Amino acid sequence: MTQQKPFAGRPVIYQIFTRLFTNNTPDPVPGGDLARNGAGKMNDITPAVLRSIKELGITHVWYTGVVEHAQATDYSAYGIRPDNPYVVKGKAGSPYAIKDYYDIDPDLAVSVPERMAEFEALVARTHRAGLKVITDFVPNHVARQYHSDAAPAGVRDLGEGDNPDVFFTRDNNFYYIPRQKFAPQFYIDGYDEMPAKCTGNDCFTAFPGRNDWYETVKLNYGYDPGDGSRHYDPVPRTWHDMLAIMMFWASKGIDGLRCDMVHMVPVEFWHWAIPQVKARYPHLVFIAEIYDVSLYRSYLEWGGFDYLYDKVTLYDTLRGIQTANVSAAQLTSAWQTVDGLSAKMLSFLENHDEQRYASRQYMGNPYTVLPALVAIATMNNGAVMIYMAQELGEDAPDAEGFSGSDGRTTIFDYWSLDRLRRWLNGGRPSMKNLSEGERNLRETYASVLRLVNAEPALREGSFFDVTYANYNNPGFDPHRHFAYLRHSGDDLVLVVLNFAGHDADIAVNIPSHAFECLGLAPERDAHGTDLLTGAFYAGPLADSEPVRLHVDANGAAMVKFGKNGHTA
Repeated sequence: MTQQKPFAGRPVIYQIFTRLFTNNTPDPVPGGDLARNGAGKMNDITPAVLRSIKELGITHVWYTGVVEHAQATDYSAYGIRPDNPYVVKGKAGSPYAIKDYYDIDPDLAVSVPERMAEFEALVARTHRAGLKVITDFVPNHVARQYHSDAAPAGVRDLGEGDNPDVFFTRDNNFYYIPRQKFAPQFYIDGYDEMPAKCTGNDCFTAFPGRNDWYETVKLNYGYDPGDGSRHYDPVPRTWHDMLAIMMFWASKGIDGLRCDMVHMVPVEFWHWAIPQVKARYPHLVFIAEIYDVSLYRSYLEWGGFDYLYDKVTLYDTLRGIQTANVSAAQLTSAWQTVDGLSAKMLSFLENHDEQRYASRQYMGNPYTVLPALVAIATMNNGAVMIYMAQELGEDAPDAEGFSGSDGRTTIFDYWSLDRLRRWLNGGRPSMKNLSEGERNLRETYASVLRLVNAEPALREGSFFDVTYANYNNPGFDPHRHFAYLRHSGDDLVLVVLNFAGHDADIAVNIPSHAFECLGLAPERDAHGTDLLTGAFYAGPLADSEPVRLHVDANGAAMVKFGKNGHTA
């Protein structure tokens, strides 16, 4: 594979849940198997599809669920051991119950024996479209019946050579419950695990429940949860095993690894492993799914990650503003929590774990998204991500099988999405099959996401929150409005968000401190252009008089000023 160059700019990521993305079955049934409901294929992610994705302003595609995982479909005819369906979630299985770290999910291949070649072709096709490739690395747990039939020669299977008679020893891959059979708190048949292995969500008993990650087994990195002791010198076997897996996928020409639940793996491992991968593949980006804010700095500065999920700060705050009457002024606390780390945060409104923005469990209306979308795209210099069909208003209305009606798009079932089918148009993406609202929404996403790298002030500029200067301003409602500046060189962008359900004439005070910090001179007669609407602004850009803007309900303004307040 050709060595890729490092990406210059802010990553704008389009997450594709590969099994569902190109599935064209028009009438899937809840709980349907592969033969009935079908599955999307890598080969159907064509150059035309990739071009259409790139037109949104996307720079990276995250192909979720491409590594072989446990499932109920029987592929034994191809030399793949079948899984017991009682320890698989759904017919299709969780993409995070990895069954073979060195193989591709056979569901995704047109020709199962050629599944790795089809993946390699997808990577090459994506690169030819001018996009980077991200795949998953799942380091914390594997499927209960893990077995690799595709590992390179000389690679031992995980668990091979373990001593199962002890709960913990440094060089076991797994944790065991000695003399206790795996006996979950629900009926299983035909599956015998003796002694029981500990379950992936740190469930250190033989009796996981339905809400545990019962389909997975926890990996042992040398940490003894029994007494809290750490055994990292000499380096544990699992460290070497997982480094080899990362090197394997990096050799396929990918550009990034989205690493699952990294805070459940010792930061010492990442500190040891990531520099070794980057020494050979310096372009490779590491993205961490992490939810403990107290660990952010450690996993960035010591662990070596490039980006961290901005879930418990920006995402949770935005959702609270839009659904729970949280004040928009709380966005100040959100950015202050990660101050100094903001360029390393990955912002989103949706991913496979979260409820769809348009679902009845979240907003119930995709057309209110603009202020939140602008916020994730412009409040920092980090990465931005959207989830497939988010830009079409996907609302996840179905109970697809194992996944009930929960506002999420299933990751456990064979399914297809109507909006994607209509847009994909049999491999020739088209707006003609979309409703007017869906077309307009897709263009809204494109108009915002394209600006992320097109505008220097948004791509690499500094940030200045001016909301604090408007708490006592009668023309500004800090409960529903939020405002800030982005600045780079001669460019200044004033961003104003309106989370209210009604139009607003907003007056924004810009404090003298902002001009001092940004090195700008106030202007009595400034001119600017709204990057979203093209509307022209003429008026003061000074600390003596507010900037007055009309902002639509659930809307935003992004007024760009040039040198000393004048458009370039």
